[in-house]
Amino acid sequence: MTTLLAIDASSSACSVALWQDGVVIAERCEAPRQHTQLMMPMIEALLASADIALSDLDALAYGHGPGSFTGLRIAAGTIQGLAFGLECPVIGVSTLKALALQAHRHHHARFVLPMLDARMGELYTGAYRVMTSSDGDIEIKQVLPEQVCAPGLLELPAELREHDWLAIGSGLVMHDALPDVLRASLAQRLPEPQPDAEDMVILAAQAFARGEAVAAVEAQPVYLRNEVAWR
Repeated sequence: MTTLLAIDASSSACSVALWQDGVVIAERCEAPRQHTQLMMPMIEALLASADIALSDLDALAYGHGPGSFTGLRIAAGTIQGLAFGLECPVIGVSTLKALALQAHRHHHARFVLPMLDARMGELYTGAYRVMTSSDGDIEIKQVLPEQVCAPGLLELPAELREHDWLAIGSGLVMHDALPDVLRASLAQRLPEPQPDAEDMVILAAQAFARGEAVAAVEAQPVYLRNEVAWR
């Protein structure tokens, strides 16, 4: 049995999720500026509910970003500390890719444009095509690199503009600043969803099966830019 734990603190929410051979249980709490106090108790409660000990975990995963500067550091530091003690490998998961999976799981979206508010009038974004194979496996293909940019500079590849895109995430607060040609491609907009450990643990399980787990020392946040925007 493969058992994985994932956590995320990249947004105002704090979330944890457990994977046990395809069965996922998760907890989420909207807790601005309380991630440090809540993360470990949430982990302990989730493991206890599944009658799992930390030593039973095969790997640890975390939302590596982009997202809140402080939240990313909390998640990476928590996972790194646990992994060193357990001598356990780690898996960093993109918050944007997790949003793409969330859009597919809940809304059956095939073409997803995650957007997170990067502050300073910019977006964290990327673009994904999501497919489900005949045996139920989900494949997420990145078709636009993850980046930080002004909303007016965001473009989709010309060959993909004809598809109906679902835009998801807090960056949609800047929807009106997007280019007209891009807005015309957005068939659906979901500004409320945030990255969640429940999606990350699924992506982490796929990465673990591909042999992509790394040593604890390699657990690092991904900021996409050097400047840090504080709320």
